[in-house]
Amino acid sequence: MPTTAAENKRINNTLPVAREGFPFILSGLILTGLFFGLHLPLLGVLFCLLTLFTVYFFRDPARSPAVEDKGVFSPADGKIVQVAALQNDGQSGEEKVLKVSVFMSLLDVHVNRIPVAGKICTVAYHPGRFLAANLDKASEQNERNTVTLETGDGQKVVFVQVAGLIARRIACWIKQGDEVRTGQRFGLIRFGSRLDIHLPGASRVIAVAGQKVRAGETVIGYLP
Repeated sequence: MPTTAAENKRINNTLPVAREGFPFILSGLILTGLFFGLHLPLLGVLFCLLTLFTVYFFRDPARSPAVEDKGVFSPADGKIVQVAALQNDGQSGEEKVLKVSVFMSLLDVHVNRIPVAGKICTVAYHPGRFLAANLDKASEQNERNTVTLETGDGQKVVFVQVAGLIARRIACWIKQGDEVRTGQRFGLIRFGSRLDIHLPGASRVIAVAGQKVRAGETVIGYLP
């Protein structure tokens, strides 16, 4: 199924705010105006502040990655909460993979970006729980969306959008068969969430736990 016009607009967004946020922002503006119109200034101020936070949460800054040979970029803004070697992760088909997990707080940009150029092999949604996204078990138990990508030289890279405690909506704007570029927008999770990326076991990961990263700007490792 080809990418729709609406999805293309989200992928190629030129506005400072992600289009996913428009309904929330519009609702906030309407309620703010309504309460001020009803001479309820405290509620008006409250909803004005909530609307401003919504604009901030859905911000979508432009990113232009300086692509490096074999370089893999973080797919999300946030903090690295795990770097681990796994045996037979059940997702990429590799016997050994290196997993890097990024936790996105409410204050981070929540637009997700493609970590390395290639072709989308599969996109699979998995229902699940809504545990706190900074917990390791969230990767296996929470609602999530798994994307498998194959690079031009046949390397498999898997990245997983994981819902969190209050994140109840995963948006993914790419489809199986899409050719994607490094740093391209591909989705968004609201509100507070996690991105896991699985690299081939022979990759070299340079990201470390506790490091702050930015989607499409921070190189987290290199493919073999």
